[in-house]
Amino acid sequence: MNILLTNDDGVLSPGINKLADILKGSYNVVVIAPDRERSAVGHAITMHKPLRIKKIKDEESLKIFHANGTPSDCVKLGIDVVMEDKPDIIVSGINDGFNLGTDILYSGTVSAAMEGSINGFSSIAISLEAGSDITDKALLFIKKLIKSVAKNGLPKNALLNVNIPNISDNYSGVKITKLGYRNYIENFTRRIDPHGREYYWLAGKVLENINEEDSDIVAVKSGFISITPIQFDLTMYSLIDTLKSWDIQI
Repeated sequence: MNILLTNDDGVLSPGINKLADILKGSYNVVVIAPDRERSAVGHAITMHKPLRIKKIKDEESLKIFHANGTPSDCVKLGIDVVMEDKPDIIVSGINDGFNLGTDILYSGTVSAAMEGSINGFSSIAISLEAGSDITDKALLFIKKLIKSVAKNGLPKNALLNVNIPNISDNYSGVKITKLGYRNYIENFTRRIDPHGREYYWLAGKVLENINEEDSDIVAVKSGFISITPIQFDLTMYSLIDTLKSWDIQI
């Protein structure tokens, strides 16, 4: 089985390299990831400059490349340029930091997996609580999940968003969840540069919204590994008939 790995933390990040090492014994693994950190770029793609690829490792069951593009660029390049045989599964991660709730709309990690799904491949985004050690138990869980996806498949247009809490392997279990809701307060910090001009750093504090028990946010707070099935179809079907009834024809 052929696995394409990518991320938004960059090709040298511990997460993607530890995952590649544990998978290469069972699968043909191709890594193509950004040559530097590209966190929070969302689903951006590169259109106005050339993309360049460099191979940095070539082993029997593990090949590693980096590219000067975004996570979504890397998935496209992996599928269309780098891999001789198409991937069976695309995995984005392991990301350093959760991708929960509405934060997935900004996430390069989740967007890379979504790019895989758009192209018709079973795809998984995997994130670990920021600053966590990547334990053997977490890696074995990911390997088991990949095996399950390979066996059972995913519906068209679907992908899995996985978040793993940092609790030293004492997980409460695995929960299948829905997306919660997150937003931020005090988003920007105002500063003055040496020339007296103001500038702003995006910062912000998470606003503790009330989330339902079956949300991904509540699950990880309770020590569970969260798996959320998501899709790229953002249509609000329940509003279609209402809109049709409005007097807006020309």
